[in-house]
Amino acid sequence: MKIVASLSLAALLTFPLTATSLPAQDWAKARLDASPRHREYVPLKHGSRTVQAFVVYPEVKSKAPVVVLIHEIFGLTDWAKEMADELAAKGFIVVEPDLLSGFGPKGGGSDEFPSQDAAVKAVSGLDPDGVLADLDAAADYGKHLPSANGKLAVAGFCWGGGKSFAFATHRKDLSAAFVFYGPPPSSFTTITAPVYGFYGGNDSRIDATIPDTVAAMKAAGKKYDPVTYEGAGHGFMRAGEDPGDTNPANKKAREEGFARLVKLLQSM
Repeated sequence: MKIVASLSLAALLTFPLTATSLPAQDWAKARLDASPRHREYVPLKHGSRTVQAFVVYPEVKSKAPVVVLIHEIFGLTDWAKEMADELAAKGFIVVEPDLLSGFGPKGGGSDEFPSQDAAVKAVSGLDPDGVLADLDAAADYGKHLPSANGKLAVAGFCWGGGKSFAFATHRKDLSAAFVFYGPPPSSFTTITAPVYGFYGGNDSRIDATIPDTVAAMKAAGKKYDPVTYEGAGHGFMRAGEDPGDTNPANKKAREEGFARLVKLLQSM
């Protein structure tokens, strides 16, 4: 292992969380620490801004596709980084920007926030155009890596799922976009890549947006393929890995959702 330094969108992004809403992720950190894959922190500069990105490389012989991974509303957590490593294990270069870079109490990123509430508030207040610019920097960096094969995808979870959908309206060279239980954008006409959705059956807040999104994407002539995993709740990709989670449907959804994600990425 190497480490180098419809509902309104406002309503959809409102989370009734407390500082103890997200349990400690020691299990995710332990899995990440045990990984043999090379990973590093890379400063990505665009304009006057520098965003730190967590980059993980697969152990493969050939050039690989790049996945821009977008973290949850909790920031770049141990689970977010562990998820990047799991995707790299399947043969993809993963670039995961810390979108809280520079917004921490001391000018740092996600690690500086004293509580989940503080991180959630900061992520919720990020400028949408600034987020797109950060994601562009991550995508540009990934595509120009010598080990990249030119294929580019975006995937995100929760708040990051919504940003993944939004990035698909903005970025024209995407091969695919993957939306995990995130809200849709306000317009679909500029989307060029197929969009694949992953939703929990017990997540009515987000699921209520799916029928209108299906209709709007069809009317716009865009590909949108949503799958709902019955019995799973919001955040099932993380909860399904958490040893402390008691809902077996989350584990099943996580396994099936990850298998689907990998298969679709491999087919790009």
